Amino acid sequence: MVKNDNFDPAELAKFSDLAHRWWDKESEFRPLHEINPLRLGWINGLVALKGLRVLDVGCGGGILADSMARAGADVLGIDLAHKALKVAQLHALEAQTSGVDYREISAELLAAEQPNTFDVVTCMEMLEHVPDPAAVVKACASLVKPGGHVFFSTINRNAKSFLFAIVGAEYLLNMLPRGTHEYRKLIKPSELASYCRGANLESVQTKGMEYNPFTRHYWLSGNTAVNYMMAMQRPHVA
Repeated sequence: MVKNDNFDPAELAKFSDLAHRWWDKESEFRPLHEINPLRLGWINGLVALKGLRVLDVGCGGGILADSMARAGADVLGIDLAHKALKVAQLHALEAQTSGVDYREISAELLAAEQPNTFDVVTCMEMLEHVPDPAAVVKACASLVKPGGHVFFSTINRNAKSFLFAIVGAEYLLNMLPRGTHEYRKLIKPSELASYCRGANLESVQTKGMEYNPFTRHYWLSGNTAVNYMMAMQRPHVA
């Protein structure tokens, strides 16, 4: 029996407390709104989303899920933060976004229920918030169809990421609430790549994401020192 215990109650509480501000583009979620066009463009550039069945793991208030639906995908967003899901559902109704649905379930339980179901699985800014990120990666690999793609994003663990993503973003620039990230939970690219290999996922592309705090400009690069994204593919069955 698959257990539904790969979550940190304190992490869920943090995001639930802020759920009502998820779609306020000047709130604590402003960075997610500002990077979303980059995330969406990168995903859509590698795998044309229109007409595909997509799962967004750890969807929160639905920023990425909503935009992928607007790009023509049939999207299911899942999360364990009840309040955030309610916000996502309400926004979809208010914005009249078709092709998106939300469900309160873990990736592990959904993988046991619906393996080999989705053309694309996304799991963005979520792995660094769970006790066992490798288990989430394995579930994502199980959920995607053979030949399908899985997209991850997270934060590297090193001195520069501590300075930029925690000290800078949370304490100096107040871009994120203090305590959003814990250094020990951050994930090196080599670690995430290892989790993916263990889940039988093959590397397609890795991109870094950089930020200029003076211009509030984000861009993709080859520098994975702080924020980075990985595109993976599940091999076709031989």
